[in-house]
Amino acid sequence: MEGALRPLLRAAGWFRRVRRPGQPPAKGILEDMAGQSNPLLHIDFPIAFDRIESAHVEPGIRDLLAQARARLDCLAGGHPAPTFENTLAPLDILTEPLDRAMGVVKHLEAVATYPALRAAHNAVEPEVSQFHSTIPLNAGLWTALQRYAATGNARQLEGARRRLLTKTLDDFRRHGADLDPAGKARLAEIDVELSAVTTRFSENVLDSTNAFELVLDREDRLAGLPPSAVAAARQSAARKGVEGWRFTLQAPSLTPLLMYLDDRSIRELLYRAHSTRATRGDFDNRPLVRRVLELRGEKARLLGYRDFADLVLEDRMAHNGARALAFLEGLRHSTRARFAEENRELLEFRRSLEGPDAPELEPWDVAYYAEKQRAALYDFDQEALRPYFPLERVIGGLFEIVRRLYGIRVERESGVPVWDPETRYYVILDQDGTRLGSFYADWFPRENKRDGAWMDAFITGRPSPAGLHPHLGAICGNLTPPVGDQPALLTHREVETIFHEFGHLLHHCLSVVDLHSLAGTNVAWDFVELPSQIMENWCWEREALDLFARHFETGEPIPDDLFAKLKRARNFRSANAQMRQLGFGFVDLLLHTRYAPDRDGDAMDYSRAIYQEFSPARLPSDHAALAAFTHLFAGPVGYGAGYYSYKWAELLDADAFTRFRDHGIFSREIGLEFRRNILEKGDSQDPAELYRSFMGRDPDPNALLERLGLK
Repeated sequence: MEGALRPLLRAAGWFRRVRRPGQPPAKGILEDMAGQSNPLLHIDFPIAFDRIESAHVEPGIRDLLAQARARLDCLAGGHPAPTFENTLAPLDILTEPLDRAMGVVKHLEAVATYPALRAAHNAVEPEVSQFHSTIPLNAGLWTALQRYAATGNARQLEGARRRLLTKTLDDFRRHGADLDPAGKARLAEIDVELSAVTTRFSENVLDSTNAFELVLDREDRLAGLPPSAVAAARQSAARKGVEGWRFTLQAPSLTPLLMYLDDRSIRELLYRAHSTRATRGDFDNRPLVRRVLELRGEKARLLGYRDFADLVLEDRMAHNGARALAFLEGLRHSTRARFAEENRELLEFRRSLEGPDAPELEPWDVAYYAEKQRAALYDFDQEALRPYFPLERVIGGLFEIVRRLYGIRVERESGVPVWDPETRYYVILDQDGTRLGSFYADWFPRENKRDGAWMDAFITGRPSPAGLHPHLGAICGNLTPPVGDQPALLTHREVETIFHEFGHLLHHCLSVVDLHSLAGTNVAWDFVELPSQIMENWCWEREALDLFARHFETGEPIPDDLFAKLKRARNFRSANAQMRQLGFGFVDLLLHTRYAPDRDGDAMDYSRAIYQEFSPARLPSDHAALAAFTHLFAGPVGYGAGYYSYKWAELLDADAFTRFRDHGIFSREIGLEFRRNILEKGDSQDPAELYRSFMGRDPDPNALLERLGLK
């Protein structure tokens, strides 16, 4: 949800605890609950991840729900002399204790799930969703807000307080405050069902991903794979107690296989398994996709919008679906010609190796031949960089870069409860020693953890007369884990992922906004990726890489010739990379603006036809990536009608980084300007104004195309 009500109208974050699937509650849970308060009732520093059990979830969340309902009833009764302090301020933090606790539960269900926890989470989520949906539908509260808005006190509000009032009134209207009783009742039903259906969607993706494995028992079938991938597959098999080499659909296992494995039949098998996840049996997401689209469309029409895109984008920088589509179309127009050239060149490259009769490329061939083409053109193998990116050095270099830019220190702390033994805990300190925030880092894949990479906000702090109340968050990923006695050796893309998620974390932990709903990452979703994506730029600068890119055995920096190859290859097939992202964006927006099942048929077929326009190879007839598209369907809103945000923010970050590029990538002066004007401000001002305050102008649309070598 967007705007000032976002913390009120969604369950905050994604959380979980250290437990393997099927593991029973810890011994002593009944005594713990009898002798101590439920740890979910008081989420604070540090979170009691060592005490939180599935048995705490239902009683704890329902207790917090009751407290929130009581506060809501009190607010809905109105105040005889309404002011900001007795009306809007308490509304701003109305659900904060509930959201913290539900955020922890969601997080644990995402990083350390097990059946009892999943069941408990699924039992309370509809109740929480229903409560959040009732807030803007509460007639008494809406009346109290309108009464306050008409007072002299409200008319005199300035700055962030004025913005909070305006956004709150707009959000209430956008979420049904002006509907009649029947409309309000139906809207609440839609929100509850959306919550349940999208939760099931996410679970099906995780379960279907975990249901697949391929174990090879002959080493000759591994030809082409780099040693790091072979060792990881061997270690994966050993952990499962089987002989051979085990491969899964998790990215660290799948990606090198598609890029390097000579055995085409195995590449095809893994590709097809990945592109048809969550389409069979108990894990079939196809009917859930249909239902989510139906519910979102009905919700939009009920609220008076043409479609779901117009509903969710009204308060974002794009403002409506038509403008977002036009933005993507402009990028496609600028990319299409080079896209066709790249694909013709790749086919010609294959035929130069295999003869003029070599067949057209299939989807499971593209990454394989592209990697060979990259090596031939630039004498560059991405695997050659792995030894220079041991995880510990990467993390240390990242902390040094943000120290130079923003004047902050990041230090590790021990002895803090975590959900998995590999999870780490850090504190962020300002120049004067002020504790700005803390965060957990959980980097490696597990079967009880969802895929992807993300940042969670557990506690949103704020300044007060007594000082700054610090923030608390987490960054999670599924990076290449350590193999044997070696440290975790990362790809360059994985290094970018770490920097990206840490950018989100800085946006959360450096916030100094004193209004909860406008703090941290509670910004328009086509602006929220700017702080994260701009951090990736330092992964391409020699000065920055020299801080951490050191060979794990010798300590030597990346050789000049290897760095030169990395830079030359940066825009290799950049048109394909851009078109891939544009394809996701078009699928998303067209499903939420133009798709009609009666006219357009099955959503899988409809999306496959769109994906085909952006694919370098003919897609199989059973291609159903939509069924595992968690960005769109793993939450009631999520990135639904908003996937274009990545490209929108990429344009902003390409333009904004030119200031660092031109005046010093470690410029403390520019870094502090970015901190003061972007990272600290949250949503306290319009994002377009924040951007102009940093750059002194509107964004230059050519910056992205120039960086990608497409202009």
